[in-house]
Amino acid sequence: VAVNKMDTTKWSEDRFNEIVKETSTFIKKVGYNPKSVAFVPISGWHGDNMLEESANMSWYKGWTKEIKSGVVKGKTLLDAIDAIEPPVRPSDKPLRLPLQDVYKIGGIGTVPVGRVKTGIIKA
Repeated sequence: VAVNKMDTTKWSEDRFNEIVKETSTFIKKVGYNPKSVAFVPISGWHGDNMLEESANMSWYKGWTKEIKSGVVKGKTLLDAIDAIEPPVRPSDKPLRLPLQDVYKIGGIGTVPVGRVKTGIIKA
């Protein structure tokens, strides 16, 4: 979770902790483990804590999150994005392609649109 606009709160640690607490409660309520989520204070306008550590937030020691393979640590938003594990796709299962829509295009024909949930399509 990127907590943006930290520059408008004068880089307040108290405000960041308040937002982390509120958001963690919400995350837990919807069924996720807050310990598996990284919270990063940033300022998109100034570029603080996005790619490199910010000198404006000396109180921020970095984030820690639990993943299946262990514990991951970092300090910036880029580190948090890099630490996201892609979901495992069940490609060994039968093909399941739920349709989202069907378009009838003149000269081409009927075009089904959907997303492969399980299995694979070979071209």
